[in-house]
Amino acid sequence: MRSTMAGHDPREAETLGQEDFVQLVTPAGERIASPGFDQWVDDVTDEQLASLYEDLVVVRRIDTEATALQRQGELGLWPPLLGQEAAQIGSARALRADDFVFTSYRENAVAYCRGVAVTDLLRVWRGTSHGGWNPLEVGMAVPAVVIGAQTLHATGYAIGCAKDGVDSVAVAYFGDGATSQGDVNEAMVFAASFNAPVIFFCQNNQWAISEPVTLQAKRHISERAPGFGIPSLRVDGNDVLAVMAATRVALDRARRGEGPTFIEAVTYRMGPHTTSDDPTRYRDQEELAEWAAKDPITRLAALLEAKGLMTEELTARVRDTADRVARELRAGCLALGAPEPLSLFDNVYATGSGVLDRQRSQYAAYLAMFDGTGR
Repeated sequence: MRSTMAGHDPREAETLGQEDFVQLVTPAGERIASPGFDQWVDDVTDEQLASLYEDLVVVRRIDTEATALQRQGELGLWPPLLGQEAAQIGSARALRADDFVFTSYRENAVAYCRGVAVTDLLRVWRGTSHGGWNPLEVGMAVPAVVIGAQTLHATGYAIGCAKDGVDSVAVAYFGDGATSQGDVNEAMVFAASFNAPVIFFCQNNQWAISEPVTLQAKRHISERAPGFGIPSLRVDGNDVLAVMAATRVALDRARRGEGPTFIEAVTYRMGPHTTSDDPTRYRDQEELAEWAAKDPITRLAALLEAKGLMTEELTARVRDTADRVARELRAGCLALGAPEPLSLFDNVYATGSGVLDRQRSQYAAYLAMFDGTGR
């Protein structure tokens, strides 16, 4: 994107990024100037760029290993994020610890950045948990499988932050397909009405399972938000630096009491929707090759190379880290045992429930009919 950011004037922000998108690093790895957005990443050091590169590589390795585990029968399902790493890492690394994240089921890179243990990423998909982690420990809710529901949760949380007088921000991640759901539109109505400090982060990966985005969106998805009174940004979702800049803009608006922002990160799902999907049935190889040339990892690697930062030491460190995390992921997955039957009733409500207590007691009595251990 070549246009400038004119402060925080909502009238100008509403049209920001509609004709093109924010881009700071080209697919060839060239760093280009953007007067309106450079200031938001001027503090990113060479060491931090290398760290972002490590994040991208490690998360892709997590994705590859988890896909292999599913193919080997160790997981029931896995939702790959191949190609979307920069959109998730660039945004997640811009957040503070006291911000809170609400996601769908594909934001494994966001979870990694928030400090979720890699084994916990697999619990749901191995069938040993309904969640996987304690949301309060990492500032991230467990994945929402109901499409778009998390936008309502994020908006409610953000309104709570505003009422509490804190400057924490809620972030809702969802895909392009979710924007056709009523929940997403209702969330934007509430967010705009109550000036909620929430970011609606749409990863436009071009496909809602087998439905192309061009079928459900005749114009840029980011153009919808201004109709609700929410400023929007459209960013190159394969450019980790541009995503970070756009997210920081939105975070700053929210913390200053200026309300919600909608970000459309234009990216591409290079793998299947889930491991039960066959994308070759609905998209051609030419499209895949076109987007592979915009790969977020090779792009940042090219930038590091141009800056003289892609050393043998960095390459070895990143490779070793990725290998270690992959080993940890596999070992953790295979070590997951079956949950205790009565744990089914845990964490259903924040406080006790007479009805639930009765059901638990009845189920315990049923299990005791067998061997008294619940097994």
